[in-house]
Amino acid sequence: MQIYLVGGAVRDKLLGLTPQDRDWVVVGATPEQMLAQGFRPVGKDFPVFLHPDTHEEYALARTERKTAPGYHGFEFHADPSVTLEEDLKRRDLTINAMAEDDDGNIIDPFGGRGDLIDGRLRHVSPAFAEDPVRILRLARYAARYAQWGFHVAHDTNALMRQMVASGEVDALVAERVWQELSRALGEMTPARFFEVLRGCGALARIFPELEKLFGVPQPRHHHPEEDTGVHTLLVLTQAARLSQDTRVRFAALVHDLGKGTTPPAEWPRHIAHEHRGVALVEQMCERLRVPADYRDLALLVTRYHGIYHRAAELRAATLLDTLEHLDAFRRPERLEQFLLACEADSRGRPGFEELPHEQPDIFRQAFRITAAVAAKDVVAAGYSGKAVGEELRCRRIAAIKAWRGADEDKTD
Repeated sequence: MQIYLVGGAVRDKLLGLTPQDRDWVVVGATPEQMLAQGFRPVGKDFPVFLHPDTHEEYALARTERKTAPGYHGFEFHADPSVTLEEDLKRRDLTINAMAEDDDGNIIDPFGGRGDLIDGRLRHVSPAFAEDPVRILRLARYAARYAQWGFHVAHDTNALMRQMVASGEVDALVAERVWQELSRALGEMTPARFFEVLRGCGALARIFPELEKLFGVPQPRHHHPEEDTGVHTLLVLTQAARLSQDTRVRFAALVHDLGKGTTPPAEWPRHIAHEHRGVALVEQMCERLRVPADYRDLALLVTRYHGIYHRAAELRAATLLDTLEHLDAFRRPERLEQFLLACEADSRGRPGFEELPHEQPDIFRQAFRITAAVAAKDVVAAGYSGKAVGEELRCRRIAAIKAWRGADEDKTD
């Protein structure tokens, strides 16, 4: 029995990073031998065991063979005759196909170490094309390592384009797409995930709502980048800069989907794109089975980001209405999420990244002022029933007016 550290832990150690998880491959062993040493079986499709003390995963060396379309259609073979190199060969990328023995020696049959040095994401073998999830995983690695200039190998990109053309990516199911998307949103450079998908043609098949944004113009005086798709990725980049919250990043990503449905005759203007975008976000979230907290924030940002940008021009009543729609008085954290996503929208334009923006301060101050007007004070003044809500609203509007001065000349 020989045991090797494999995969991401080896990769991260060579990059000077602290591995998040450690996975092990066992060569020359049977399930009975593992059980005899106290390992607990957890694998369903192939033999995987948990170490009795560390609870880390130990998998018997195995090979796999494609038997049907999609990522479920695999047949696995594990027995003591399977070699370490055969096990590593079934992995996706060369940087994930390395192992380390007990003495710290690196086993690297496919050149992963050199690809790490050169910043190259390269497939191990043509078997990469058998699993469409690997396209998403590669794009996620590109987002993770973009800061070091990692790029997709030309041959690998060509292989991914073939997978798209053959319809292999159409076998992806919602749960796996969302799993990889949500993890990609948490990477340091999430926009790179979508650039890689677009570069191989997969964006149009997996996220068609996003693909439709590219090539759609916007008014140049507001958007020096002009292209709506380019703007969307710039906004996502700014959201990643402003917040670690992947819900904020997702909302920033989808906030302008409505612009993809603007009739070309109306370009570069996008009247009522917020309203059209709401339905598109709902459809996308339903298709990908997006969790409710992500969906709800995304819908609010899509619907009200235009209101946010006009904060200085709004009537007091409209400011209060927006705070109420955001449920800010019960969930002030949602207001902050909304403001971060909208601020990313403002900053996601060339030349606007570092400029001061007054909208967040206007909304925060309006919230502080109106939150200080409490329902209990209205009740104490003798109001009851429906009249409490009506008087509370009047007092809150009056508080905003007192802060900002008479706002009758302001427009919504």
